[in-house]
Amino acid sequence: MLLRLRPALTLVGVAATLALVSGCGSADDWSRPHARPSAVGTLAEGFTDPASPPRPESTITPRPGSWDGVHPSEDYRVVLLTAGDDEATGTLVDAVRRWADDEEVSLKTVTATDPHHYVDKIDRAIKMAPDLIVTAGNDLVDPLAMVSASHLDQPFLVVGAELAEPTHNVTAADWTGASFRGEGLGASSTYDPASFTAERAMDAVRAGVAAVLSGVTGIVIWLD
Repeated sequence: MLLRLRPALTLVGVAATLALVSGCGSADDWSRPHARPSAVGTLAEGFTDPASPPRPESTITPRPGSWDGVHPSEDYRVVLLTAGDDEATGTLVDAVRRWADDEEVSLKTVTATDPHHYVDKIDRAIKMAPDLIVTAGNDLVDPLAMVSASHLDQPFLVVGAELAEPTHNVTAADWTGASFRGEGLGASSTYDPASFTAERAMDAVRAGVAAVLSGVTGIVIWLD
């Protein structure tokens, strides 16, 4: 009787294996090629001045909501790179995750906990070949400044902080109360963790991603 059951049990095992394999081919499988990302929609009037495009490393103050009409194309792949367990960083992380859920993008998270391995974590995020790396946490600013210039084909978005001298592939979304710059400059005298509200963080993510998708990069987007 047992011998007769074995083929059936084998078939069940094969079916289960095939189900697991097919599950690996889901939308989260980044090994598959995908189309180059693009902006769905356009920036509204007031985001930038078309007659005077922002220069590299400059700061712009877009009209509130002028980024709302821009969304990522299908299968947009984002790595959230985060360090720090403070409340401000947690608010930024929550905003990135809510944005990703709203926009139905594929989001993976890399968490850096050891300062000695921050650069390694950035390298790991780059090797995942995402369309965009979003960083949350002041501790990542200096390590990012060390790495980003060597990977000019990888777009980065820094939310709630900025690099002192960003290359064209690093865009930041910042505001009074945030504005950590690293390189020994640290936080400004106006740094205020209470300014990291859920609404402000979400605006920073949406405005920053809209700028990157629209090719307005290498600048600081000031949200005041």
